[in-house]
Amino acid sequence: MRVYARQLQSHLPYLRRYARALTGATDRGDDLVTSCVEVAMMAPTRFGLDNDSRVPLYALLNLLFDEDGAEGAGGRPVPSPHPIERALSRLPEGERRVYLLVALEDLSLTEVGQVLHIAPAEAAQRLTTARNAVRNALTQRVLVVEDNPILALEIGTLVTDMGHVVCGTAANEREALELAEAERPTLALLDVRLADGDNGIAVARALRQQKALRTIFVTAFDDELLERDARHLGQVVRKPFTADAVRAAIARAVFMPTPVAAA
Repeated sequence: MRVYARQLQSHLPYLRRYARALTGATDRGDDLVTSCVEVAMMAPTRFGLDNDSRVPLYALLNLLFDEDGAEGAGGRPVPSPHPIERALSRLPEGERRVYLLVALEDLSLTEVGQVLHIAPAEAAQRLTTARNAVRNALTQRVLVVEDNPILALEIGTLVTDMGHVVCGTAANEREALELAEAERPTLALLDVRLADGDNGIAVARALRQQKALRTIFVTAFDDELLERDARHLGQVVRKPFTADAVRAAIARAVFMPTPVAAA
């Protein structure tokens, strides 16, 4: 029995990682792993504890999670603000689990089929669907708020080169808010000082309040963010900016949870 316990102990970090992703919550995931351990130790050879394979344990986690769902306690993940998790949560449960097992646990399609009791071809089809959903979730619709047309074009080019979409370019507050209403951006890159004496901080506050929009300031006037208690509104890329700095800020923003609609 000690041999089985040691083998199970070596699997625990992987089981906890998968269970937390499966349930969408740390505490629910850990509770699921606890149940899994209890069941596995009652029939160690049935659940692969006589070898190095975690496949039977992943299958057991899924079974226990489904049983929780039948009892009203589980079966679907806790809602998440993270864009990838949110995209996965909208998928049919089969597609979501295939993605987690491949992307998170590095299982082959054959192993995924064994876990979920489906053919490898079916697993491949579900994986394609899930990957497309994640790819779409990571593609941002970007609003560029910059009154210098040359810099606006440069920023827009960086955005499109990353695979995102520039949904509009605005030079002042009115244009920015009108475009935000019409084009439904998911991310905004703003200068602080805009045309017509407008200020990007006011635009960012409005976008946060009205659209719960993530924002990045690309500006030489970052001191105004401190003066106006606005650093919480978004990341700052100082001008003159480098392409790498803008790319890095966008990449970080993509993986940030959607902000609450308050400023």
